[in-house]
Amino acid sequence: MSRLQALKTRWQSLSPLHKGLFQLSLWGSLVVAYVIWQALRVPGAALYGHNHTDRPIFSYFVNDNWGGNGGMTCCWRIEGETLKVEWIKSMTRTQYEQGAREETLTLTLPNPPRQRGDRYLHVHFFPRDQVRLFWSPDLDTPYEKLKEAPAQSAFEDQEVDTQ
Repeated sequence: MSRLQALKTRWQSLSPLHKGLFQLSLWGSLVVAYVIWQALRVPGAALYGHNHTDRPIFSYFVNDNWGGNGGMTCCWRIEGETLKVEWIKSMTRTQYEQGAREETLTLTLPNPPRQRGDRYLHVHFFPRDQVRLFWSPDLDTPYEKLKEAPAQSAFEDQEVDTQ
């Protein structure tokens, strides 16, 4: 008799109560595993762009997730030790007449520390093609009123991969 046949025979010999308890425990285990998985995974995030420059941002991306041209977009999975920020600098009519042209830039930055309740990744574009990132649970950010990029935070080592 094969093992599969032996299991089938054993299952058939169980009382309806034992079969029900077994099925209930199996489904209960799956529900508990799902709840634990949901509790441990990183939640989705909204990208919130802030432009502190004199040039319009046509569009930007963080790890290939579209952030629009300012304001907020939702809902993205933003994960990893580093984040690739790409943005397209546009220009006003006056800037165009003065010779400015569209530019695409890329920086790879360390992912700032994130708490479980942090839902917003603030992406700040500063003069001289500097970018600062900040996670927060709400729309508040410490860089909002700044005109120049602050010195790099402790979690930001060195910007790399500039194009």
